[in-house]
Amino acid sequence: MCITCAILAGIAIPMVPQPQSWLEFPIIPGLEDKARNIFFHVPMAWSSVLGFLCALYYGFRYLRTKDFDYDIKSVSSAGLGTMFCILATVTGSLWAKFNWGSFWNWDPRETSIFILLLIYGAYFTLRSALGSDEVRARLSAVYSILAGLTAPFFIFIMPRVIGGLHPGAKGDTAGSTPVAQLHMPPNMRVVFIISIIGFSLLFVWLLDIRVRAARIEYQLSKKEI
Repeated sequence: MCITCAILAGIAIPMVPQPQSWLEFPIIPGLEDKARNIFFHVPMAWSSVLGFLCALYYGFRYLRTKDFDYDIKSVSSAGLGTMFCILATVTGSLWAKFNWGSFWNWDPRETSIFILLLIYGAYFTLRSALGSDEVRARLSAVYSILAGLTAPFFIFIMPRVIGGLHPGAKGDTAGSTPVAQLHMPPNMRVVFIISIIGFSLLFVWLLDIRVRAARIEYQLSKKEI
């Protein structure tokens, strides 16, 4: 419900130079109508971090208890985190095309997301290369903890420390296209917060479905043996 409201509001509410009511968004200089992407791109990035942090937590719980259910939850969280990270990269590339002229500019935030995708690509490669359930779960847990600790750094901290084109980055006025700081008015902020909540709930729902499916797969694999 939250995510549906955010999507409808983010798309349908007009952007005008002089808003006269809560059902009008102001035009943001340098972004114009493309500012609507903030209702989707940022919540997707947040959901990816949520997935990676959940993978870290469940990986830690597995190391403490040796309960394979935590391994299932950890890899399921990492998978969803990677999915949302890819979606955030796609929506960010669209934003980059409109504002900076190309889909990819090796901006610090784009570079950090690329590194993060490589890290979790290696995580799934590691899992697929190990045959023993116990060894796979143990090494994956350690990897997910180390990788999860770096996720907030690559997504939120690194771009703010290193100058770049991305809004909110240090020196974000660089580049041929002016980029405004996103000082959102109250009505945009409400839609943004609703979108964050909606995507978070979507993550929880998808995680529950993925974990239940993975449990069934695990039980069937044990019966076949």
